[in-house]
Amino acid sequence: MKKETKEQRFKRVAEKRVQNVINSLRSLSQLANNKVYKWNNDQLEKVWKAIEKEIDNCKKSFKDPDSILFRL
Repeated sequence: MKKETKEQRFKRVAEKRVQNVINSLRSLSQLANNKVYKWNNDQLEKVWKAIEKEIDNCKKSFKDPDSILFRL
């Protein structure tokens, strides 16, 4: 069996993880159905801020991979 390269592994793992994120966002969007759910703008703002913060953290980790490592 041929050994998988780092690039091949990245592609394989990234495709699965990105699809999981997309599926989660589609699930989240179902909360917009106001026949089933009720929300207010403060709640929505907290949701979007949390998601944006994690996206920003993810982007930063690709720019500086060492930034996510804990050090004493």
